Amino acid sequence: MKLFKSTPWTLDDGTVIEEKKSKTPIYVLIGLVIVYFSIRMTQFDFQRVAENNHQFWTVLFQMFPPNVGYTKTIVSPLLDTIKMSFIGSFLGSLLAIPFAILAAENITKNKVVVQVVRFIFTLLRTLPTLVTALIATYIWGLGTFAGTVAIFIFSFSYIGKQLFEQIETADMGAFEALEALGSSKSKAFIMTIVPQLLPIYLSTVLFNFEGNVRYAAILGYVGAGGIGMILNENIGWREYPKVGMILIILLITVILIESISKYIRKRLT
Repeated sequence: MKLFKSTPWTLDDGTVIEEKKSKTPIYVLIGLVIVYFSIRMTQFDFQRVAENNHQFWTVLFQMFPPNVGYTKTIVSPLLDTIKMSFIGSFLGSLLAIPFAILAAENITKNKVVVQVVRFIFTLLRTLPTLVTALIATYIWGLGTFAGTVAIFIFSFSYIGKQLFEQIETADMGAFEALEALGSSKSKAFIMTIVPQLLPIYLSTVLFNFEGNVRYAAILGYVGAGGIGMILNENIGWREYPKVGMILIILLITVILIESISKYIRKRLT
């Protein structure tokens, strides 16, 4: 019973200071209650998981040995996936810059503009990339263009939010000094704020790109092109050796991109 009891401290002058009681037990209890009701509402069944666990290993073992001869078929969709990720990330990151400036309170003094742009970022971020890709396929048809649009929208909202928060934490001393000397706001921003943000911005863009390569791999499930289309097709036909080869190639590609991105980000910082 003394585990969470507060311990009093006595100072030299006789003042007694009592440490505040820890609220950890309350937080743990709340967490357990949330977990309990989540399990009840989702009807999660541990017994079912245990009983069907062998099915996972059955499917996994059917993927090996992988169908090495299928590699040539994978190359073109894989390149489409990388191109979708690169173009969508690049364009989204560029467009995010002016909107991030408009969303930063220390640069844009119009509160209405700030809140409207922030609402746009929030709205677009709430849309899952798969849902955006599905909507894009209805508008522009099946193919990599729909996937590129979905990645572009996600990159725009993600980079935009990260960037305006970084702008608001930038040191404004030099910016305000240049403005006081008669420099325009745009010139003062480029001369003082951009050098502070450029390494962080580029690092965020690279991190976003490597994440988008993984996202793009599953966009084919809704007809948005790339390696996800042949992955979905082979899973549907139970061609597990081909699925295994696709996953191996995709894993190697993601590791290479992440390694290069990590190296560049380390050099930037």
